[in-house]
Formats: sequence, structure tokens, C-alpha cells
Amino acid sequence: MHEEQLRVLKVMNEATGHLDFTEFANMAGLPPNEAMVALRELAKSGHLRKVDGGYGLTDAGKATLRALVPVPAGTDFKFYFEIGKPAEDCAATPFEFFEIIQRIDATSLEFHMFRNDFENWAREVLNNSNFAEQLASIDETTMSGGALRDAVVKAFELAYNLP
Repeated sequence: MHEEQLRVLKVMNEATGHLDFTEFANMAGLPPNEAMVALRELAKSGHLRKVDGGYGLTDAGKATLRALVPVPAGTDFKFYFEIGKPAEDCAATPFEFFEIIQRIDATSLEFHMFRNDFENWAREVLNNSNFAEQLASIDETTMSGGALRDAVVKAFELAYNLP
């Protein structure tokens, strides 16, 4: 999902009443034509639906927004390569976690998957049993490197309704 689409979803969630389109685009920090493209793409992906000449959030849109909610202080996910070897990466939101797992060295993914760290964080901190179950279904004993990364990315996309 593009950053513009996330901004549009956030504005849709925060708007308390009817907005004129120019005001809506300004709140999303986008030119009107880009805001319209984002709205159409979000409607096509099922994150928004047409409502009385405008748009409204769907359950899929609300699930995606949960990926932007910061975790409580002190519960960020800190990535490691092995015990005593921390990575520089730390995720304070589910979406930050998603961005990190797409680029961090596969050694870190393998380390955390073997220990069930991702699954436990999803269940206990994110309170997202769907994501935890998706992660639990990945067989880390038969996957490594890119295949493992792809499986974790797919689990996140399914849990947070990303296209």
C-alpha cells in the first residue's frame, strides 16, 4: 500500500463530518488529483466503499488502519540477529514492523521465527490473534532466507488487509 493511500485512510478515519473535497485533499497532504486517485484505488481494493456521493471505511480499511497504531511504550519490537547481537531496527507500530521485515537480513527473521518472537509479539502486544496464527502456520524449519521473508510478509498482508 502506498503512503498516499495510508494518509487518505487516516483522514477518512479522523474526519468527523462531511468535508469538501479540497479540504479533504489538504488534510491528506495531497493535491486533489492524487487524493482522487488514492480514493479510487482504495475503493477498488475494498478499503473504502461508496456512500451517498462520498466514501466510507470498510472493515478492511479499519484493519489496515490498525497497522498504524503505536504499541504501548516499552513494547516495541527490537530486532536481533542472535542473543546479544541486536540489530539497529525497532518497530513501534505494526506497519514499521512490516517495513523492517521486508529489508532486514534474513538471519534476524530466522532467529525470531525459531523463537516464536514474532508470533508472541503479535498475540501479546498487538493483540492480533489473526496475525499470530498466520505466523504460527509458517514452518520455519523448512524455510529460510527469501522464502521465509515472503511468508512473513504474506502473513502480515493477510492480517492487515493489505493488497
